[in-house]
Amino acid sequence: MNFYNFLIAAAARTGQLLNYSDLARDVHIDIRTAKLWLEILERSCIIQLLYPYSSNTAKRTIKTPKLYFLDTGLASHLCSWETADALRNGAQSGTMLETYAFAEILKSFWHNGNNPNIYFYRDTDQKEVDFVIEKNMTLYPIEVKKTANPGADDCKSFRNLSVFKKPIGTGAVICLYQKIMSIEKNVLSVPVWEI
Repeated sequence: MNFYNFLIAAAARTGQLLNYSDLARDVHIDIRTAKLWLEILERSCIIQLLYPYSSNTAKRTIKTPKLYFLDTGLASHLCSWETADALRNGAQSGTMLETYAFAEILKSFWHNGNNPNIYFYRDTDQKEVDFVIEKNMTLYPIEVKKTANPGADDCKSFRNLSVFKKPIGTGAVICLYQKIMSIEKNVLSVPVWEI
């Protein structure tokens, strides 16, 4: 029963920074067990931990990761979000959309035999970019927004990546807008169903 409760607690945290202590406390297990069970879920491709981007590779593994379920249907079921309205209008609708986008991006790489260098970015001022894909020393920023009207405000955090002094490639705002369009120079809005 504890493991099932652990699954529910993990699903409720999809798309969020992972706090091992809080997760273990909520399920009444020790941190070591929580880490072991998360490792089992990750090796089973049920979850994926996403680490923050840093120009120092060693730092990527010691900062707090985000937890993502790779099956939004399973996460929704575990959290009892079983109707379209519950998903669309619930408090977790934004993180569930972000979870879906992350899983689809990751699977698109895997299906082509690639392991992406994908991270998230967050600075000390809490400025965040949902996903940063690094390829050929270029950073490609991605934001996920639950909006049908994307604009320049939805991608302003991309500028924060300039701190790494690497080229910033074409960015994307994955959203509910009906078609691909240019938001500003080198930033496209991409319908979530196109990924």
